[in-house]
Amino acid sequence: MVIARVVVDVPLAHLDRPFDYAVPDELADEVRAGCRVRVRFAGQLVDGFVLELGDTTEHTGKLAPLAKLVSGEPVLTPEVAELARSVADRWGGTMTDVLRLAVPPRRAAAEKRPRADRPAPPEPPDPAGFARYPTGPMLLDAVAAGAPARAVWTALPGEDWPARLAELCQAALSGGRGALVVVPDGKDLDRLEAAADRVLPKGSFVVLRADAAPDTRYRRFLDAARGSATVVLGTRAAALAPVADLGLVAIWDDGDDLHAEPRAPYAHARDVLVHRAHLASCAAVVAGTARTAEAALLVEFGWAHQLVADRATLRAAAPRVQALGDDAELARDPAARTARLPSLAHRVARQTLADGAPVLVQVPRAGYAPGLSCARCRAPARCAVCSGPLGISATPGPGGSRVPACRWCARPAATFDCPHCHHTKLRASVVGAARTAEELGRAFPGAAVRVSGRGSGVLATVPGGPAVVVATPGAEPVVEGGYGAALLLDSWALLGRADLRAGEETLRRWMNAAALVRPGGQVVVAADAAHPVVQALVRWDPAGLAERELADRRELGFPPITRMASLTGSAAALAEFLEAARLPDDADLLGPVPEPPRPGQDTDGDRERYLVRVPRGEGLALARALAEVQGVRSAKKVAEHVRVQLDPLDLI
Repeated sequence: MVIARVVVDVPLAHLDRPFDYAVPDELADEVRAGCRVRVRFAGQLVDGFVLELGDTTEHTGKLAPLAKLVSGEPVLTPEVAELARSVADRWGGTMTDVLRLAVPPRRAAAEKRPRADRPAPPEPPDPAGFARYPTGPMLLDAVAAGAPARAVWTALPGEDWPARLAELCQAALSGGRGALVVVPDGKDLDRLEAAADRVLPKGSFVVLRADAAPDTRYRRFLDAARGSATVVLGTRAAALAPVADLGLVAIWDDGDDLHAEPRAPYAHARDVLVHRAHLASCAAVVAGTARTAEAALLVEFGWAHQLVADRATLRAAAPRVQALGDDAELARDPAARTARLPSLAHRVARQTLADGAPVLVQVPRAGYAPGLSCARCRAPARCAVCSGPLGISATPGPGGSRVPACRWCARPAATFDCPHCHHTKLRASVVGAARTAEELGRAFPGAAVRVSGRGSGVLATVPGGPAVVVATPGAEPVVEGGYGAALLLDSWALLGRADLRAGEETLRRWMNAAALVRPGGQVVVAADAAHPVVQALVRWDPAGLAERELADRRELGFPPITRMASLTGSAAALAEFLEAARLPDDADLLGPVPEPPRPGQDTDGDRERYLVRVPRGEGLALARALAEVQGVRSAKKVAEHVRVQLDPLDLI
């Protein structure tokens, strides 16, 4: 009798294991490892994947037969099955949760397509693109040879990073290996796809994007699972995509929070790829214009080596960065420290436009006036219904009016009565991109003004010529030849955030914008020149700031030096959860604190959050302990759920 070990699609923690089923004789020739089946489980028909076939079982009773073969297509490869199990164990989730992210829903029409032939391997790439980095050509050679080379690549300003990543994929293909590259969003994915079209053989790669039609996404997924296409490009879910003969994994801009999965088990794409490189013994590249503390830790541990240019090459490629708080500028303009667009920024923008070049203006907030406060006492304006923050959107209402509305429940606030001083007038406490564009349009009446960001639409590219481009972080469009200048405004909105990663994230956003400026151009940052993050930008030294962040977190015991788990629920549920948890001996319990309110959700004030901290080496033990408690609570059918998240981004 043939035995099929099946992982069933049941979202219960205590059932997170494979179950044995008998394969009926009529299906014996069609059922194979990785295919989809339907089985009877607890009296219901549920979906599942066959992990493996065997002829023995530990089950002592009679085995139930497979109810139905949904498809004989092996969509769950052994490598992805091993990875899904490992990710679930490492982040305290279930294998079913991971497989929902890894394998898209079935589309029968796509499975009827004949299997395409794998294209012939291309020639190795020209190493000239990586020649500006002393060890760059060596990395290409190692990837082509199938060696498990690991690098943390800090890209030069103005670097054509999509072309460099495509060349790494070409190197892997030339050696007969596959490659997987993950980028934050669709705008970056479009650029990467265009670069891959230029250097990779036709049919050798597929693009997995979240906004693709279900039929298209499943068809491309099948091309990768069948081994027809051995290069996969995509966003965070592609980190779990099947790739035949995997030889390289790479991630661009790993500090972008879009890489963090918002669904259980909440794994970060960078960490999944690093773990996958370890399991597959393949090459790995963590790339970006800036550098995260997690990437710095990989270098410190010796798991990866730095791929950076020398200082002479960097100075030739980088723009000139000026901060508004330096002594010379304060002597010229005493109001520079408080003005939103001081004279230095105005002079640089005016001169750049006169030279016929575009100016990039980065504003941290979208909308028109996303933050409002009382005009008298400056207290934040809140919605009378849900206590959400009031703001003014970028889109005017009927007749061109701009009525304040709640940013959580969207209820308009035609009248306002301050609960503290009963004043009825409002003022803008935060200025968004739309209002900034309006103000710059008046300041530079002869220049075209374009806005890129949420609400107004994200522009991928803009034409050259004199224009002011106002963009929110991550929405900066690319211009051929680069911008003549960049103005980085409202630095307090980034540096002043109550966030463990505020400095690291601020530098990442600033450097991504400044890297779009042509060599010899100017970057003006509206911040105190003495701030460490501003100094890192002026020196163009992301590695130095990352090492400083890592040292600070080591002293304070924060990730990535340690691993942390966030437990959220009611006080009673958390007390019961922690009492049952067999935490590691050196676990440190922090809390409880009230759960921070989330947009659009009312809170009754009873929900709390604990943080559990352990040394990095105890992270797997912590994940297993928390998963064990979740399994026990699931088996007992406890009504209240405790949200468990390992390595959360929002610790503060």
